[in-house]
Amino acid sequence: MTDMLVKLYALPPLEPLLQQQRDQGITIRRALAPEKHHILHWVRQQFSEFWVSECDVAINSKPVSCWIATFEDALIGFGCYDTTCKGFFGPTGVSESARGRGTGTALLLVCLHDMRSQGYGYAIIGHVGPTSFYERAVGATIIPDSSPSVYAGLLRK
Repeated sequence: MTDMLVKLYALPPLEPLLQQQRDQGITIRRALAPEKHHILHWVRQQFSEFWVSECDVAINSKPVSCWIATFEDALIGFGCYDTTCKGFFGPTGVSESARGRGTGTALLLVCLHDMRSQGYGYAIIGHVGPTSFYERAVGATIIPDSSPSVYAGLLRK
């Protein structure tokens, strides 16, 4: 898997996506520290232990760099940045039952806009699977020769 680069100074507007989410009853907001155990449990059930570790870092950051999506007071998605490395977006995920409603795009953009407000000019999306999604959503470009990236030698046992 490769890394991708995003120009944070050329992002699409955020508010229309957040309004689209509100119109569907979905709330996108920054995670709160007292929710950490719920978020980590949900990420463990839905995705992987690696992502649990990264979410833990994001929730412990100041400011918190984990954003969540909720529907009817239940977690349906999350997005993080500055977890494995400064300037990296990810991990991010939306539950299978909630996909197709634009929530993943909204989480991506809220994180990237937050990174821009923190002073970043660019973001790296690390170890990307769906490159076409990121190309379409934020104009991300593939970074040549970026695999295995900072994840080389990652402990797996």
